[in-house]
Amino acid sequence: MRNLKLTIAYRGTRYHGFQRQPNAVTIQGELEKALSRILNGPVTVYGCSRTDTGVHANMFCLHLYTERIIPCKNLVRAANGYLPDDISVLSCEEMPENFHARFDCKGKEYLYRIHNHESKDPFATDLAFHYRRPLNVDLIREAAMPVIGTHDFHSFCAQATEKSNTIRTIYDVSIERHGSSVDILVSGDGFLYNMVRIFVGTLLDINEGYFPPDAMQGILDAKDRLAAGRTAMAHGLYLNRVFYDETEIKKG
Repeated sequence: MRNLKLTIAYRGTRYHGFQRQPNAVTIQGELEKALSRILNGPVTVYGCSRTDTGVHANMFCLHLYTERIIPCKNLVRAANGYLPDDISVLSCEEMPENFHARFDCKGKEYLYRIHNHESKDPFATDLAFHYRRPLNVDLIREAAMPVIGTHDFHSFCAQATEKSNTIRTIYDVSIERHGSSVDILVSGDGFLYNMVRIFVGTLLDINEGYFPPDAMQGILDAKDRLAAGRTAMAHGLYLNRVFYDETEIKKG
């Protein structure tokens, strides 16, 4: 039995997230449909993560098992021939039989992209969050720093319960402006449900004066979702990189 690791990218606009759902179009469903045609039988793919409706991925990893002896290069070409234009298979490689795309993942990096301009960008309406207010990058960059390190991120999780493990380690936060585009990159060993979107939303609330610039530590300490800010829109979020080597994620 072969264990194949596929790296893909996708535009999540018209999908109800990655995970297969009844009566909904998903990334997993489209992949399994295409790969089943190529491999002449039912295929189940196992993803490195779940992404919500409208969220994109510049890099997403998954694995699948097959007994077919199709070369990896040919599988990539065939899959891209069957898949819709908003999903692309970037690479395929043979992995040990015990490799698992989710459980062997050491960390991830998310990108949140903001179009910070009075006018909307007609070429990126579903690819960046349109934020009209002036955005003080220096202010939010400084405000974000307390989240770096190992903390209880209960305040930044939309579905946390008393039994949830909400401890995560954030390795780095980078916020850079390129013209009217502001990119927020967050890397860590794992992320809670809506964690990055709530973090970004809280930064925007700090920018607007709803919280003081030094509010982040107090929000972390509260361990209460109500202590944090808004949840930023899904269409600005990308799974940017997936790490299977701990040294790579710490390099940034």
